[in-house]
Amino acid sequence: MVQRAIQMADGSPLSHAADTSLVGKVMATIESRIASRSLTPGARLPSIRALAETLGVSKSTVVTAYDRLAAEGTIQSRPGSGFYVAAPLAPLAVADLGPRLDREVDPFWISRQALEAGPEVRMPGCGWLPDSWMPHADIRRALRSLARADTSTLVEYGSPRGLPALRQIVARRLAERGIETSPDHVVLTDSGTQAIDLVCRFLVEPGDTVLLDDPSYFNFQTLLRSHRVKIVGVPYTPAGPDVKAFAEILEREKPRLYITNSGLHNPTGVTLSPTVVHQVLKLAERAGLTILEDDVYADLEVNPGPRLATYDGLENVIHLGSFSKTLTAAGRCGFIAARPDWVEALVDLRISTTFGGGRMTSEIVLHLLRSAAYRKHVEGVRTRLAQAMARTADRLARIGIDPWVRPAAGMFLWCRLPGDTDAADLARFALKHQVVLAPGNTFSPSQSARNFLRFNVAQCDDPHIYEVLQKGLERG
Repeated sequence: MVQRAIQMADGSPLSHAADTSLVGKVMATIESRIASRSLTPGARLPSIRALAETLGVSKSTVVTAYDRLAAEGTIQSRPGSGFYVAAPLAPLAVADLGPRLDREVDPFWISRQALEAGPEVRMPGCGWLPDSWMPHADIRRALRSLARADTSTLVEYGSPRGLPALRQIVARRLAERGIETSPDHVVLTDSGTQAIDLVCRFLVEPGDTVLLDDPSYFNFQTLLRSHRVKIVGVPYTPAGPDVKAFAEILEREKPRLYITNSGLHNPTGVTLSPTVVHQVLKLAERAGLTILEDDVYADLEVNPGPRLATYDGLENVIHLGSFSKTLTAAGRCGFIAARPDWVEALVDLRISTTFGGGRMTSEIVLHLLRSAAYRKHVEGVRTRLAQAMARTADRLARIGIDPWVRPAAGMFLWCRLPGDTDAADLARFALKHQVVLAPGNTFSPSQSARNFLRFNVAQCDDPHIYEVLQKGLERG
C-alpha cells in the first residue's frame, strides 16, 4: 500500500514531534493548535470522525491521541459532548518562543542551552558525542537481553555497592591502566556527577576550600556551590596544573579537596605529564590534601597517559569514571574506586541519597562491556575524533580562531578568539542563529578566560557553525 503524506486541511504538513507515530503526530497537531491559540481554553476539539477525515488517519488513531492528551491533562473529556481544551494557558510571551538570550552566561547557561536544544540547534559547545556516533544496535541488543532477565532484575532494588559482575569488570579495566584495586573497593553510581557529589558529601563541609583547575569543567563549579564551599582555581598549563602556583595555594588556602582530570582534561584536552603527576602528589601528601581524579574520558585516549591514582595507589586519590560518554547518556552509570576504609562510608552515603543501585542500567552497561563490539566501537570513535580534530582545527584557523594546544586525542579544543573578542557576547549572537557555544569564563573560577571558547570537534561538522562564528567575529 502506498503511504501518503498526512496534511492539515489547509495543505500544510502535520506538526513534527519526537513521537513519529501517527498517534504522536495527531497529538503534536492538537498541541500546536493550542499553543498558537487557534484552540483556546474551553474550546471544543473537532469530533473524532472530523479530525480523522481531515488528517487522513483512522478514527482509532484519533481516539488514542485524544485519550493520551486527556491523560496528560491537555484536554478534557465531557461524556456525551466531546473533548475540550483543559486548563487556562499562561500569557503568551514571544520571548519564550526562542532561546533565552537574557540569561547570564554562566555554567548553567551552557547546560540549559545544550540539554534543552531542539534538533535544529547545532551544539559545538556541548560535551558529548553525536547520537549517530553511539552504538545504537548494541544498546538495542542489550535491551532485548534485559527484557528476558528474571523478574527480580526488572523490579527489585539493586545493591547500593552495585552489580558485582560490573564492579569486577571495572576493576579489571582499571588494572589495565595501572590502577590496582579490588571489585570490593569499587562503588557503582548513577553517573559521574553523582560520584563527585558523594565524594563531596563524604569529605567536605560548608566553608571548606576546594581546588579546581583554572579552567576546569564548568559543572564542577555548579556542584560545589551546592555544597557551599570556597572554590579556588589553580592556573592550568599545557602540562597540567602550574606546580609553583599549586604549592603557593596549598600553603595559603589549606584546601580539603582538589578535583581534576588527569587525562583529556576538560576543557583543554591536555593530559598530565609524568613530572607534574609526581610533583602534585608529593605536594598533596605533604599538605594532607585528597585528590578526586575524574576520568570520564579515559576510553577516548589512544595512548593512555599517566594517572594520579596509578602512582598514588588510591591512598590519597579517589578515582572515578563513567560510561555516559562512550555508551549512552540515557542510562547513566558511573563508578568510584577508593581506599577500603572509605568505601563503606561512601556506600552508606549512597544508601542515604539513592537507597538502592540502578540495577537495570548496570545490567545494560554490563552487557555492552562484555561484548566484543564495545572495543571496536571505541576504536572507531577514536579514529573519527582524530579526523574531526584535524578538520575542526583547520576550519577554525581560517577564521582566526587558534587552539591553545593541539590535544593528542579526545573531543575538546580550547581556543583563543582573535583580538579582544568577548566569548560570552559571541555566544549570545550565535544562539540567535541556533548555535550553542561554550564561552571560556564559564570554565574559569577566576573569570580569566574571557576570550576563549571550548569546541567539541565531534559536533563541528556543520558549515553553518563556521558561518555564524565568522559573522559574529566580523561584527567588531
